[in-house]
Amino acid sequence: MKPHSLRYTLIFAALAVLTLLGGGIWILSGHSPAVWTAAAPKEAKSPAALPGPQTVQSVLPEITPPPASEALSQRVTEYHIDVQLLEDTETLTATETMTWTHPGKKPVQELYFHLYPNAFASGNTTFMKESGGTLRGDSMPAGGFGSLTLTDLRTSEGVSLMQRTQYVQPDDGNVQDTTLLKVHLPQPVNSGESVTLKLKFEVKLPKIFARMGTAGNFVMAGQWFPKISVYEPAGTRGLREEGWNLHQYHGTSEFYSDFGIYNVTISVPSRYTVAATGFPVKNAKLAGDRKIYQFYADDVHDFAWAASPDFIVAEKAFSAPQVPGVRIKLYLDPLHKDLQERYFQAAEAALTAFSKWYGPYPYSTLSIVVPPESGNGAGGMEYPTLITAFGAAEASPGTTLERTVIHEIGHQFFYGMVASNEFEEAWLDESFTSYAEDRLMEQEYGVASSLPLQSSLVTSAQPLKLATWKYSGDEAYTRNVYIRGKLVLKDIERLTGTKNMDAILAAYARKYRFKHPTTADFQKVVEKVTKQSWQTYFDQYVYGGGAPDFAVDDISLSVKRSSEGDGLQYDAVVDVSNQGSHYADVPVKFTFSDGYTVQQYWNGAGKSTTFELSYKAPLVSAEVDPEHSILLESKHLNNFRMAELEYSKLSRWTVSITTLLETLLGTLVW
Repeated sequence: MKPHSLRYTLIFAALAVLTLLGGGIWILSGHSPAVWTAAAPKEAKSPAALPGPQTVQSVLPEITPPPASEALSQRVTEYHIDVQLLEDTETLTATETMTWTHPGKKPVQELYFHLYPNAFASGNTTFMKESGGTLRGDSMPAGGFGSLTLTDLRTSEGVSLMQRTQYVQPDDGNVQDTTLLKVHLPQPVNSGESVTLKLKFEVKLPKIFARMGTAGNFVMAGQWFPKISVYEPAGTRGLREEGWNLHQYHGTSEFYSDFGIYNVTISVPSRYTVAATGFPVKNAKLAGDRKIYQFYADDVHDFAWAASPDFIVAEKAFSAPQVPGVRIKLYLDPLHKDLQERYFQAAEAALTAFSKWYGPYPYSTLSIVVPPESGNGAGGMEYPTLITAFGAAEASPGTTLERTVIHEIGHQFFYGMVASNEFEEAWLDESFTSYAEDRLMEQEYGVASSLPLQSSLVTSAQPLKLATWKYSGDEAYTRNVYIRGKLVLKDIERLTGTKNMDAILAAYARKYRFKHPTTADFQKVVEKVTKQSWQTYFDQYVYGGGAPDFAVDDISLSVKRSSEGDGLQYDAVVDVSNQGSHYADVPVKFTFSDGYTVQQYWNGAGKSTTFELSYKAPLVSAEVDPEHSILLESKHLNNFRMAELEYSKLSRWTVSITTLLETLLGTLVW
């Protein structure tokens, strides 16, 4: 998911203030269809003998199996869903048949389902309490609540499980939160067996402010159906004991699911057009005043769809050396009907580059949904084979249009295929995607991010491997997971070289394709490619919230007659320290009164060092990391010192400007 971009006009105005400091206190320079699994898993023991009422089950939608191809993932789950959009009541009514295959070894008698729409059921849910009813600057409209009601739950033999359910809140104990449901099964599911449940549910769609809901006649169905949690066998993500990965829906968290098969029939009013994950099995057909769509997707871990009567639809077939053939589909808000070429160009650039860098895009479709301005809360979000751009607010947007499309397509790789746990290690998705986004924006559009400026926003460095709700607020989450994590990757690139970094990311993305990797897995790839240990670095800057903090502490000057007798010799003793985490090869620049400059390096040993210089002209200033190449440092004011200006005076003079700048920048990032 992409946060709002910086408003560069205001930032440059702020930077102009910095130039008043003189002498350089801080100068910023700036997814293809596949057949059903060949060998069907064993069925779990039948509970049919158990007493219980029988019911007539909804008929599953018919499907013509797609042509055979190799399964790309383990396909732990299989969903058949039939959903109707009831426009007048802004409600979804649906039936779902879910089959889960036990990937572990221990018998399992409880299943867990995420009921994400319940995050918007009241102001007392965990999501609403943590977010305050806002996300990325969008707020819940008055009366905008929504929820999911499970109306029936049965085994494949018709045994009701409704009295065997319980809402659980493993993260915070908030009994008002109903986003995670436990289901106790009549019989255990053993290793390799499968179990099938039949569900009926209704979703009262919320008003959009956070990813899903309605805005006028625009509908975004994201995280809309009961979705089974991930059961992790021992060894998955380094776990010693197998078990369910269970978390509620938090204000800053995104998602984590297993790969599988989706067969979804969507019924909407006849005037609506639907965009969805996967590809249409057949053309939409009219049935009275309804239009029926049927979509199929495999080797994906989620299914999302959007609908509107206003979509302007455009399609384009695209192929490239690492992209065998993709149909790019645009579902544009009318305001952006004339911007088709820009969307196509950005999508083609992203598919081409990311497939080359991180492995071929394996799916046959990619859909781009552009919401209306009023549905902006659903914008800038990634789902398998479907992304949303930001809401259409202006007819001639800047390169934020391209940047958002590129970022979200990046997530098809770092999220869609490299499916890490976004509850617990969000940086493996957001930081990696942001890194790829920056590289491609500069390559294709000549737009380079001001990384030193972005580093200055990380005023509270925290470990990157934190559960999202454990950061000290949503701002700290955003600035660490989106910015600091990206800067760590850029720093690894600086230390290893661009070619090695390319090899690292290519190896990581290919090795963990259709898997659930961890930070430790990424570290192992870094170490394998570079043939050296990175444990200390990861301990400081990834597993820890480390950041260097360089300072020029003192400059002592003296003058004497030159030993050659032809003038004066000016000596300087400069004390430099690192008040933060260890960092080696630190450049220090010295400037003399006649304009001569010299740069020396500190190996970073210890907490401080001293430089002694002699020259025919007086030393004017000393500055640590003058090019701001060490991106993990966020505090730069103490990096520079004038030789003849008392530091206390310098500090007093700049403190008000510093406070003003930090306040200004704090309002520009979400």
